[in-house]
Amino acid sequence: MTEPLLSVRNLTVEFPTRHGILTAVEDISFDIMPGEVLGMVGESGAGKSMTGNAIIGLIERPGRIARGEIRLRGKRIDNLPADDMRAIRGRRIGVIFQDPLTSLNPLYRISDQLIETIRTHLPLSQEDARKRAIKLLDDVGIPDAGRRIDDYPHQFSGGMRQRVVIALALCADPDLVIADEPTTALDVSVQAQIIDVMKELCAERGAAILLVTHDMGVIAETADRVAVMYAGRIAEIGPVRDVIMNARHPYTEGLMGAIPRLGENLERLQQIPGAMPRLSAIPNGCAFNPRCPRVFDRCRTHRPALSEIEPGRQVSCWLYPGVTEA
Repeated sequence: MTEPLLSVRNLTVEFPTRHGILTAVEDISFDIMPGEVLGMVGESGAGKSMTGNAIIGLIERPGRIARGEIRLRGKRIDNLPADDMRAIRGRRIGVIFQDPLTSLNPLYRISDQLIETIRTHLPLSQEDARKRAIKLLDDVGIPDAGRRIDDYPHQFSGGMRQRVVIALALCADPDLVIADEPTTALDVSVQAQIIDVMKELCAERGAAILLVTHDMGVIAETADRVAVMYAGRIAEIGPVRDVIMNARHPYTEGLMGAIPRLGENLERLQQIPGAMPRLSAIPNGCAFNPRCPRVFDRCRTHRPALSEIEPGRQVSCWLYPGVTEA
């Protein structure tokens, strides 16, 4: 059986404060196989981006990985020195951020930024690195790439800047690409183009993708599997079609019910009552229990672990037999 490209086990991320320790991500585990797209979805504050930052070693102090392991192709990377992690980031793990303006230096030409990244990670001459950069821009759909490569970021539209960021992430043919809300700032038509570019390029190169987003539409179009996060934990994980068509966790059901569907004549969309709990006020038992329409006594006192309820489907909910206590 093929080994996971990325394996995360019991990952916990904490932030010490004057008022105690805040747990942003708690005891989450998942795998990503070579060539697979794993979507990670949930409300703002669920811990999605924090999980991605932990994988690439970019948790801001005083935050820290308190427990767990992160392995890339079997090698543990969460405990590496900063210099070693910096070598992996960019070379073996590419990153696509939400706002391309935070990824691109406005004072430097696109050519400078691409060529520097390529030569940092690959043994290429200046000339060969420039050729590779032009080829990457052409691959991501930048017209007249040979000329546009010497433009500055402000000379590109938002969608074109995001294409440049994708090229930047793929400069060194990474094994894994972490895409953190890569389409949020773009209009719908450009979103679809960016999704197609990401899928095609990663499929061609055999790279896996961790796609972090709050948009189930993007997940449905892009991902092979989806992990639904709530209050720093994974509530449900499984094949994207199964989760969308037959959600098992009440929180996932709520997310699916809030999506409008063609042909439905509804006066109001379904909504989940209440709000995500603050990190300093996570309730006992299942974190979703104050908002859950199917809550019962055990939910308020015992926290369910993410447990397999059928092949390929894991859920953290007491509604299903075989679920164990966390």
